[in-house]
Amino acid sequence: MEPLAFSTTESARLLLCVWGLLLSPVALAEQEGENLSGLSDNPDKGIFAVRENGTTCLMVEFAVRLLVPYDVLALNGIDLITEQASLSLPRGAAIEGTCGSIESDIHISWKNNAYTLRIYFSKEFREKGIEIWKISKVQFVYDTSETSHFINAYNPGKHTASTHHLSALVTPAGRSFLCTAQQTLTLISSDHQKGVTVSMSDIQIQPFDIDSDFIFSEPSKCITDQRERLEEMLPLVLGFILGLIIVITLSVYHFHLKLTAQQPQLPRDRSMYKNM
Repeated sequence: MEPLAFSTTESARLLLCVWGLLLSPVALAEQEGENLSGLSDNPDKGIFAVRENGTTCLMVEFAVRLLVPYDVLALNGIDLITEQASLSLPRGAAIEGTCGSIESDIHISWKNNAYTLRIYFSKEFREKGIEIWKISKVQFVYDTSETSHFINAYNPGKHTASTHHLSALVTPAGRSFLCTAQQTLTLISSDHQKGVTVSMSDIQIQPFDIDSDFIFSEPSKCITDQRERLEEMLPLVLGFILGLIIVITLSVYHFHLKLTAQQPQLPRDRSMYKNM
């Protein structure tokens, strides 16, 4: 039996068909971002989700405040002084993101892309085969020509602030990270190496392994919350222990009085022994 012979054109078409079949699962994986911040009672808190084929694959809830230093001219028109802009995530921010098995990310933009906060997540195995996820990188792009926050900025333009070698919010795989306390990160800006501060609070995040649509998996509480909870409980525990000690002391004293009252009383005057 003679082998099949293909022309150059037919071979190219066949190669394209095979390549298309290999890429078809990726093409079908449609991912979209959704802003659900209107569901929050806290006006400073944002709720953002990335969905793949109609199912939530990444979800973030937090309140974020950014402190961004920038230069302005001093009154003498020569020297530069540093001011600080304070920004927070608005409810109307635009959302994009991607979901993967070991890497995911979310991009939150507002003010016509004058500001973009990008958060990158990754999975990894640690000692004893423990699988965790973490925030591996945070990046903030900002435009100092945007005058609602940057007033009289010197040499305005776009800058990018990023973290380096970040390992934050480390959480067991399959669980969400939950923390009420503030978590602070410092980003280094392309604007003369200035430090941009990102403060997150009232956080719940899960970038992988979400079992139910729009529902976080079992939370893993941050150490700060656990410590604060212990500090809140400690006075109650100490008060309970002190109250228990008082009750035991009073009970022993009452039992002692009752026991001594039942014993015969010996006369103290020796002359009374003659009548006994």
